[in-house]
Amino acid sequence: MRDDRNARKVLVAVMAGLFFLLSMGCRKDGGGAGADPSPSADPQKRGRIILEVEGTTFTNADFDKYVRLAAGDSSASLSAAVLSRLYDSFIEERLFIKRAQAGGVALSDGEKASYLKKLEISMGTEDNKSLMTDQAVLTERLLVEKYLFLLVKDLRVDDKEIAAYYSLHKGDYLMPEKVQVSQILLASAGRASEVRDRLKNASEEEFRAMARTASTGPEASKGGVMGVFSAGQLPPELEKVIFPMKEGEIGRVVESTYGFHIFRLDRKFEARLVGPADAAPFIRTKLADEKNQEAIAAHLEELKASMDWKALPENLPFTYQRIES
Repeated sequence: MRDDRNARKVLVAVMAGLFFLLSMGCRKDGGGAGADPSPSADPQKRGRIILEVEGTTFTNADFDKYVRLAAGDSSASLSAAVLSRLYDSFIEERLFIKRAQAGGVALSDGEKASYLKKLEISMGTEDNKSLMTDQAVLTERLLVEKYLFLLVKDLRVDDKEIAAYYSLHKGDYLMPEKVQVSQILLASAGRASEVRDRLKNASEEEFRAMARTASTGPEASKGGVMGVFSAGQLPPELEKVIFPMKEGEIGRVVESTYGFHIFRLDRKFEARLVGPADAAPFIRTKLADEKNQEAIAAHLEELKASMDWKALPENLPFTYQRIES
């Protein structure tokens, strides 16, 4: 089951950049300047051939289904740049599917039914109506997922690779110093000085009681406990006061845009290095994902070099934008 989860992560990683582009390319106003129509916008162009793979031709109508599956109702507002990357992805998926079919990779009726059922559950009613109308397009996506799973399922990350990675990236596993801080926040300097004088040599219980009754901060009801912080998470003018303090120390009055603070350093967590054993599961996942993605990228290049295919971007209803190398 671990390998199956890793393979599914590969497909997610392969598509992640595409869906990021989709999110950047969609406009709520219906497109705006620079937007190009989807293939379905011009009926005369739907039948134009835009791709040939091993004797099979694909038209703008096929690409339109692919775009609608990826972008839903927002497909009409996608820019030419986003549509170009979708076209690249469409080509790659057609190559995967053709090779999967040639290699005898197929979906059982049970796999199709289970996949479609999960989609029905995960999608809302409106999405269900728009996307479930063409189950062939949906199950093709599942076929690609199965094909990629079979491609990478035997890849392994051994303990030596994990140890080598940890040795080279040990600094990534250094946990910074952290502090647990509490505060009493007051509106005036005079009131803050008065409260600070009363807190000289005060116990933790006395500080918390004062925070509950006198502090105007949002954490007053919790006895002033703000939380645990590392360097960079608090305003610099406050950090330079808090981090040098000792455990249990109540600091001087500090002014900020929020008011006048009286800090108590509850606990200090020293910087520590996460050991190899604790880091190993995260490193294994990272290296497995990298291996899977590299294997898929290499396999895709092999398919592009060995298969008989031809892209016809000039027949697209938008101006195709190539990625500059």
